[in-house]
Amino acid sequence: MSAPIFATHGCRLNAYESEAMKELAAAAGMGDAVIVNTCAVTAEAVRKARQEIRRLARENPGAPIIVTGCAAQTEPETFAAMPEVARVIGNHEKMQPETWAGLAAPDLIGATEKVMVDDILSVRETAGHLIDGFGRHRAYVQVQNGCDHRCTFCIIPYGRGNSRSVPAGVVVEQIKRLVGKGFAEVVLTGVDLTSWGADLPATPRLGDLVMRILRLVPDLARLRISSIDSIEADENLMQAIATEPRLMPHLHLSLQAGDDMILKRMKRRHLRDDAIRFCEEARQLRPGIVFGADIIAGFPTETEAMFENSMRLVEECGLTFLHVFPFSPRKGTPAARMPQVKGPAIKERAARLRALGDARLHAHLLAEVGQTRTVLTEGPRLGRTEFFTEVAFAADQPEGTLMNVRIAGHNGAQLLA
Repeated sequence: MSAPIFATHGCRLNAYESEAMKELAAAAGMGDAVIVNTCAVTAEAVRKARQEIRRLARENPGAPIIVTGCAAQTEPETFAAMPEVARVIGNHEKMQPETWAGLAAPDLIGATEKVMVDDILSVRETAGHLIDGFGRHRAYVQVQNGCDHRCTFCIIPYGRGNSRSVPAGVVVEQIKRLVGKGFAEVVLTGVDLTSWGADLPATPRLGDLVMRILRLVPDLARLRISSIDSIEADENLMQAIATEPRLMPHLHLSLQAGDDMILKRMKRRHLRDDAIRFCEEARQLRPGIVFGADIIAGFPTETEAMFENSMRLVEECGLTFLHVFPFSPRKGTPAARMPQVKGPAIKERAARLRALGDARLHAHLLAEVGQTRTVLTEGPRLGRTEFFTEVAFAADQPEGTLMNVRIAGHNGAQLLA
């Protein structure tokens, strides 16, 4: 029996869950199905998912197409109306073995309902279907799912549900297994990572989890945390940044804007000075730490002066890696009902932010030339430093190893060694 085809859109968490679904589909004996794991973060993401579904239907005539993920959760009717789609399943359902057992049955099309999407906001159990070894040399571990916040631009809580945490003991045991399999680096992932623990007994914080992992898994060489909300950073997390060399000096921040009025209209919980203060504090605790950030260009009501505040924030926070989102209204969110910035202005502002991001990255690459860095090799000629900066090698290297290398130069996007 041939294996099902997976097409994954969106975030690292979706990629993780696709790996888990591959295991569930294999255990259920799934055959020639095509599974599309969608993203709902922007209207463009939904459009791309529909486009790919049509392409996959042309390329795989007769294969049942199953659509899941955040867009399937938030607007199942959109995909159920597509003649190419055999079944639409929700984000909770996609992680259940019984769902895949039912999908593998011969009556996949016709005998059962086309849409299997329940109310994700009613889901309360622990997040995550644990898999050992997603990633070839760097392992990603899902420790949290969902979000309790309601930013005005964001549809994701309605796709992911409320925040749920994986207990610390379960996380530690999984990381021990991963280290035993030879992984040198583990990345903690989630939808709202800094909310980890709020639903667990004694309400531990993310910093408690980080400290516990580093204490109980002494053979773990490198630990990373993915995108965080800096306003939720707890005392133990800051202590870990300051004192734990195995916690990598790279943080990706969910900033979104640099203007206080826009941040309030986004219903964010921080102001620009909070972001600047956090970066300054983290840099004092860990000199050389590198920051990435998400920034939205052209949020409703954003004036040129407000946008300039976001541009200045990049400099004032000392950001290196920018992930720029041109604003795209999502039906069902408060921001979609606000006065919109015209499309050409959004596009132009996003281009200016990206150009600034390119300049900031170039400055970082230039400063790294001549330094000796510890690089985790991800391929024969590719690796990443402690700061998550890509390194290109001139000759093949052993994969999955940590190597001390001297940075000889850069090509504008990567360091050269």
